[in-house]
Amino acid sequence: MDNSNIYQLIRSFSPVECREVRRFLSSPFFNRRSDLQALFDALCRETEPEKQQIWAALFPDVTYDDTQMRLLMSYLNRLLEMYLLVEQDRSKTLQHRLQLAVAYRNRGLMDQYGRHMRALEKELERQPLRNAAYHDLLRDYTLEMHETTVTQNPTDTESLRLLAYRTDVQYLSKRLRLFCLELAQKNVYQAGAEDPLHRDVIALAERPEWRDLPGISTYLAAYRMLHQPEAHTRYQTFRDMLGAVESNFSNDEMREFYTFCINHCIRRANSGHREMEREVLALYRSALEAGYLFENGLLSRFTYHNIVAAGLRCNELDWVENFIHQYKSTLERKYRDSSLSFNLARLNYARGRYDTVLALLQRANYHDPLFNLAAKTLLLKTYYVLDEYDLLASHLDAMRNYIRRKKVIGYHRTNYLNIIRYAERVLHPGSRQAKEKLRREIETEPVLTEKAWLLSCLE
Repeated sequence: MDNSNIYQLIRSFSPVECREVRRFLSSPFFNRRSDLQALFDALCRETEPEKQQIWAALFPDVTYDDTQMRLLMSYLNRLLEMYLLVEQDRSKTLQHRLQLAVAYRNRGLMDQYGRHMRALEKELERQPLRNAAYHDLLRDYTLEMHETTVTQNPTDTESLRLLAYRTDVQYLSKRLRLFCLELAQKNVYQAGAEDPLHRDVIALAERPEWRDLPGISTYLAAYRMLHQPEAHTRYQTFRDMLGAVESNFSNDEMREFYTFCINHCIRRANSGHREMEREVLALYRSALEAGYLFENGLLSRFTYHNIVAAGLRCNELDWVENFIHQYKSTLERKYRDSSLSFNLARLNYARGRYDTVLALLQRANYHDPLFNLAAKTLLLKTYYVLDEYDLLASHLDAMRNYIRRKKVIGYHRTNYLNIIRYAERVLHPGSRQAKEKLRREIETEPVLTEKAWLLSCLE
């Protein structure tokens, strides 16, 4: 029963949400069955529920009936999904006002309809968002006003022109965001050709009538930066815009903007502009302080690792230590201990406390293969620094077998096998000529994340 949809859904609820669900289930508008409330409470209590055990608690005098038990679970699951929809809908206050206005119009109550439409127009203007969601609602509002106007005055064309304008804005604000997400993905994975439609849409977006609309102009600037990553002035233009428009976009969209900037700076740093490493750390710190990096109050473990890496590259060791401890509680619980130990190991490696590195890495259990390989790579570097060459040789063999056993594929497989191969050769570099040949091979290897460390070993 642990793998059932209903049990996994209940396990995802926080204590506060469980209390709200109980109130939801006690409402006769949604539910009139007391056995479904009792089933919910039983599933909340049990850590390893069995259907027969739950049935006995609910119906002690009735023989277990698997068909009835499955029906009960299905009914409750349907109610819990209804709760999710209701909860998701509660935040859409402006959409609700428009729907309420339409409901009044459908009943012929035009005074009430007009009052709600005027209030909605004022609220739309007063709230700060100017993103695609705002333009969606503004277009829907304009469509409703057009349909009402044209019913009263069939010769009206002005409301139709306004509707066309706002439909164009709605389309462009959505399409440009998708263009940016697509380009950001291609810049990371170096895959796919550009859609010819991009040029036509960009030409439309560059028309002067959209210049003062943040939902278009901001994504247009982001697109230019992503489309021409080698033109650093494009980045500076976009970066300068972020402070002015942050109130116009949701946290999710601001997180995307900062991710675009961070990836641009990392790419530039990797191409030799090492000063951009400071910019990466500054971007992470700004986004962190503004709260843009959190989703449902949680910080992704990947973002956590990347922030530590950025701080270590800038030698901000005290700041990194404070960050590791301050934000560990924002990680998902199942990743918290492993992320803490791994990043403390990275910090202690940077400080030259190699015995502590070994202790931290050896006591942690890294279930994710890529996370495990990152830890194994840090361990091999530590063995090398400590001159533990026999341990290192055995470790490299075990690491190679791990990659083959776990079926690590693509870029990561190539990268880690290259690390192993070059680390073995660094242990026995041979003659001066062979060493120089090895150095050139490492320098020109296209997929090798530990290139700088391997080259330092040849010094």
